[in-house]
Amino acid sequence: MSEIHTIDQPEEPDRTETNEETAAVLPFRKKSESEPPAPGEVKPGEWEAELPDDQPDDDGTVSEGDPVDPPKHEFPPSIAEVIEAKDKARRPVLPDWLTSAKQRAAVARWAAGHYGQTSLYHLVRTPVYSAKLIAYAPRGGFRWIGAASRWVSDAEGLPVRLAAVRAEDAGEYLKLSRQRDARVKLRGIIAVLSTVFGLGAALALWVLAPAWLLTLVTLTLTGVLGWAGTPADRPLIDAAKVKFRHRKLTSDIVTRAFLAAGLTKPDQGVAFPQPIRQDGDGWRVVVDLPYGKTFSDAVKKRDALASGIDVAETQVFLDRDATSSRRVSMWVANRDPLAVPTGRTPLLGMDRVDFWKPFPWGRDERGNEVEISMLWVSLLVGAVPRQGKTFSARAIALAAALDPYVRLYVFDGKASPDWRQFSKVAHRVGFGTVPQAGIDPVMHLVNSLQELKADVEDRYHRLSELPLHVCPEGKLTPAISRDKKYDMPLVLFVVDEVQEYLVHPVHGKTILELLVFLARVAPAVGVSVMTATQKPDDTACPSVLRDQHQARFALRVGAYQVSETILGAGSYGEGLDASRLLKSHKGVGLLKGMTDDAGIVRTYFADGRDVETILTRAQALREAEGTLTGDATGEAPADAALATILDDIAAVLGKGEAKLWSETIVDRLAELRPDVYGPWAEMDPKPKAEQLTAALKPYGIGTEQISRRIDGKTVNKRGILRADLSKAITERNKKRDAS
Repeated sequence: MSEIHTIDQPEEPDRTETNEETAAVLPFRKKSESEPPAPGEVKPGEWEAELPDDQPDDDGTVSEGDPVDPPKHEFPPSIAEVIEAKDKARRPVLPDWLTSAKQRAAVARWAAGHYGQTSLYHLVRTPVYSAKLIAYAPRGGFRWIGAASRWVSDAEGLPVRLAAVRAEDAGEYLKLSRQRDARVKLRGIIAVLSTVFGLGAALALWVLAPAWLLTLVTLTLTGVLGWAGTPADRPLIDAAKVKFRHRKLTSDIVTRAFLAAGLTKPDQGVAFPQPIRQDGDGWRVVVDLPYGKTFSDAVKKRDALASGIDVAETQVFLDRDATSSRRVSMWVANRDPLAVPTGRTPLLGMDRVDFWKPFPWGRDERGNEVEISMLWVSLLVGAVPRQGKTFSARAIALAAALDPYVRLYVFDGKASPDWRQFSKVAHRVGFGTVPQAGIDPVMHLVNSLQELKADVEDRYHRLSELPLHVCPEGKLTPAISRDKKYDMPLVLFVVDEVQEYLVHPVHGKTILELLVFLARVAPAVGVSVMTATQKPDDTACPSVLRDQHQARFALRVGAYQVSETILGAGSYGEGLDASRLLKSHKGVGLLKGMTDDAGIVRTYFADGRDVETILTRAQALREAEGTLTGDATGEAPADAALATILDDIAAVLGKGEAKLWSETIVDRLAELRPDVYGPWAEMDPKPKAEQLTAALKPYGIGTEQISRRIDGKTVNKRGILRADLSKAITERNKKRDAS
């Protein structure tokens, strides 16, 4: 079989010869253009050659028995490859902790602390141990006498002699009896001599020995007898350390676990591409599942794997391997690592923080420090109450406070004491939803959001207009953010218990729209938004806001559906389920979106005193740098923040109007402040009136039926009385003056 290769060649080819040992070029005769080609011949200007057929047919079919694997090209390794392989195979002569000065110091500190504490523990309990020895000494004496009696009487040979009796073997029994008599006779003589000499030595010691020697012998004898008399179920010495249950992980145990989980079959097993090794306070094992099984399958069987290994589920952690979908990297902890406290925040020992760089936030399950960065991202934090949600979010705000060039906005929907100290450093701050001291915190939040929205829009324009040597690629840089003439510092906008603001009857929709805009657009110009909630459902915290957060942190929740709501759709299939966390895992959550890999973070702890210490230092830093602004300096908020819906209604009521329909009031409010009340005016009359009723309820103002004659007919609609409004404003002003 041959192939015909056609090559456009208008000119006559060179008829040259080559060495026979290399190749031969055959001269091909060019057909005349006027002569028609014979059957099977090529067209004029094309060439035909007979080539060996060493390639498969173009149709790609393979005959039975033909090899289908690609050919293996084996080349001898170069000397550089050999040296590199040998270097990688070398094992260190000394362990790492001996070659590092820091690790040697750390090991020395640990040893001193460990053995020092153990020695002190037992030293304090020495009187208790002495009392136990004295109490157990008589029992030890009786045990010694009993053991000596059994030895003299050859009690150990009794079962053998009884066996001979049961077998009715008279000859064997007589032989054993004579042996027993000889033993008893010899042992009896030894016992008598030992007793005589022992009593004599004791009497001589009592009469002749000095007091210190007599005391030493008495204590030693008491100690020995007390040790011998110690009950088996009541140890003499208490354990200075709690002994955790450590299980040595072997290939048999791992295989048993994957069999129990249904991830393999007895005739398949699992492969171990790497040896099982200790990794920190646990074991690291890498397993290749059978073909067809994936990492996702292993994640779904995590509880069964823990049962097969015979540990708690919170001790098993699965990691995806980028090289294969069926490869599972598993870390099995010796104890529940999530219940181990991480300790106090390192921010206590830091003079200041560079918010452009990652800062310490906590530790992972293996005890490695976790550093995060809030640049270019928005963060959503969610959890059930009292699981450390606020403390985790506050730790990030504390790091931002220690950078004097970061502008802070802090709003807390539940007005708890947790955020009050941030009044020292925050540019804008608000607590709760009820007006206090003449300031409506909800309106203050709206104004702050609008202020920041305008700043973000302005930043985009100004960054695009800056020279390239100042602003490369039109992006914010550390130099620009710290230069006061540009007024574009990094911003962290924190809203805790955001659901309290989003369900506000008057401003909830406006707040939602502004937060969605900032979470989506603002991070690119250095404005990060962090919201925290204990109700991440569509009613209290709609998905239109949740989906704008690039990073998510979920502490313990009640169900896996809630975990997916916080972490995003599909997170459960990736093995991320915050509902598996225990109640004891306070401050522990699953972090997703900060890096390529999601993981567990045990956040550092900072109580009220720690927060006060850090923020006092942060306030001094900002005063020194001249970056303390806004509410932290006592600057009066914008006039709009002082206004409430009561003032707005009073402004739209005409002179002489003692009462007015609710829907009419809403229409006038929309004309007064279209950005705030505009959406109300677009409602139907009944929902419009209900919206106003809900907004006035916190102020104790109710609605009544108000009758008016229109076109000769009496029309009744719900409305409010001027007297009720005046009473509510008077009560508010009294509280304002009293505060």
